[in-house]
Amino acid sequence: MKIGFIGVGVMGARMARRLLNAGYKVAVYNRSVEKTEPLVQLGAVREETIAELASRSDVICTCLSMPEDVMDVYLREDGVVNHAGPGTICLDFTTVGPDTSKAVSAKAEEKGISYLDAPVSGGPEGAEQGTLTVMVGGKRSAWERVLPLLRVLGETVEYLGPSGSGSIAKLLNQYLVAVHSVAASEAMVTGAALGLDAEQLYRLLKVSYGDSRMLRRHMEQFVLNRQFAPGGAVKYVHKDVRLANKLLETAGITQFTGQVAEQAFASALEQGLADLDMSAVIQPLERVCRVTVKKRS
Repeated sequence: MKIGFIGVGVMGARMARRLLNAGYKVAVYNRSVEKTEPLVQLGAVREETIAELASRSDVICTCLSMPEDVMDVYLREDGVVNHAGPGTICLDFTTVGPDTSKAVSAKAEEKGISYLDAPVSGGPEGAEQGTLTVMVGGKRSAWERVLPLLRVLGETVEYLGPSGSGSIAKLLNQYLVAVHSVAASEAMVTGAALGLDAEQLYRLLKVSYGDSRMLRRHMEQFVLNRQFAPGGAVKYVHKDVRLANKLLETAGITQFTGQVAEQAFASALEQGLADLDMSAVIQPLERVCRVTVKKRS
């Protein structure tokens, strides 16, 4: 099985490396060519164009940034759909809305190509260790054919239903990521503003009912140490919660906490924090309250 991998950034590079280490033949393409070099050194083939990669692959994986990137890579004249052969299976790991997944899937099916929306959760550490959660929508028969490959990447691999189902599940996950991130930030900033020690407050919260995975991630890896190098950047979580909020509106919910979370991440973008880790959503709140949530010096 020949695998083509388009988009080898923070997540994609780690996923492609696991496939190489598992013995798969992997070709790679990235707009920034230098990002492919470490994978080439591990045995990957670098393709010069998307069209060349698509025409030579049995399975095409994409791990991109935005919905418009997915539409472009798959549907442009020299893109995947026009150059992949019939029977090819496409796995899109990008977090997009279900409308994007359904649109690409429909175009792919016209050419005899199977397209699966297969967004992942678990961050760079999950991609590194092969412990990602993979949420798959599309044809079940295609999912069954690539399941061994997906199990190299993920510890939990779930088939959810027709095209768009994986994207819906991932956006709901991201909805909780965004909401919990903002709630944790509000709690920690309020505690600091009212005179509590941040380390002590966090120690109490993480063993109480107010605990959450995002509280632990943000405090332990980023905020208390004041290190905001991204795992998942502010700009991507803002995109995700914006798309997730559309799902809630479609379901008929008119008032929801995701609206507040979207506004909080938009504020972080406006303050120049787009490329920092999502935990940096705490910084605008710190500025308002004139406190810094950090370890004791």
